[in-house]
Amino acid sequence: MIQINNLQKKFGEKIAVNIESYTIPQGDMLGLVGNNGAGKTTLFRLILDLLKADGGNVTINGIEVSKSEEWKNTTGAFIDDGFLIDYLTPEEYFYFIGKMYGLKKEEVDERLAPFERFMNGEVMGQKKFIRNFSMGNKQKIGIISAMLHHPQLLILDEPFNFLDPSSQSIIKHLLKKYNEEHGATVIISSHNLNHTVDVCPRIALLEYGAIIRDIKNENNSAEKELEAYFNIGVEEEI
Repeated sequence: MIQINNLQKKFGEKIAVNIESYTIPQGDMLGLVGNNGAGKTTLFRLILDLLKADGGNVTINGIEVSKSEEWKNTTGAFIDDGFLIDYLTPEEYFYFIGKMYGLKKEEVDERLAPFERFMNGEVMGQKKFIRNFSMGNKQKIGIISAMLHHPQLLILDEPFNFLDPSSQSIIKHLLKKYNEEHGATVIISSHNLNHTVDVCPRIALLEYGAIIRDIKNENNSAEKELEAYFNIGVEEEI
C-alpha cells in the first residue's frame, strides 16, 4: 500500500523526517507516536504530497505521490481544520465532498447514518457555518468527511483532539470497524498512548524524524514499552 524510500525533509538545519525504508501493507492499522517535533505531521504531509520532500519518495499502490494524482481517489485524510471549507454548513460540505467522488445526495445521507451517534445531534441541522462550530465539532466534521467516500487509505492526525470522552470512545470503535469492514489501511497519530494502543495492532515510534521502533501490539502489549520510552525521556529531562 505505502512504501517510503529514503525520505528526507529539513526545515533549515532541523531534520524533520529521515526515513530510509518503511512499508505499510494494505489493511494495516498503524499508530504513529512520538513527542512534539518528532515529525508525525510532517510525515503525513509528505505522504499526502502537501510538502515537497528534499530527498526520496513515497508511493501509494506503486504510484509516486509527487508525480501523479491517481492515488487521491482512494485516499481520505484530515490533518487540521484547514482542510475544511468553513463558509459552508456541514450538510453543504458533506454533499460537496460526496459530489467530488461521484456520490449522489441519497448515498451521502446513507453514509452519514453510521456517524449519527458520533455527531450527537450537534452537527447536522444547526443552520450555521462550519467556522462557527466548536473545535470538537469541527474535528468530527473533518473525520467524517475523510471517511465519507470509503477510502482505501485513511490518514488522521490527532483524531482524538478536542473530543469529549464519549466521542473518543465512539470514534475508536468506528475506526476499528471501518478497518475491518473495508480492509482499509488506517494511519493515525496521537499523543494519547492509551487510545493508540487500544486501536492499533502496529505502532511506529518516531524520534527526530526517524522511525526508531516498529512495535507489534497484541492485546495492548505495546503499552509498557511505550510508557517506558516516554518516561525515560521525562526522567532524563528532569
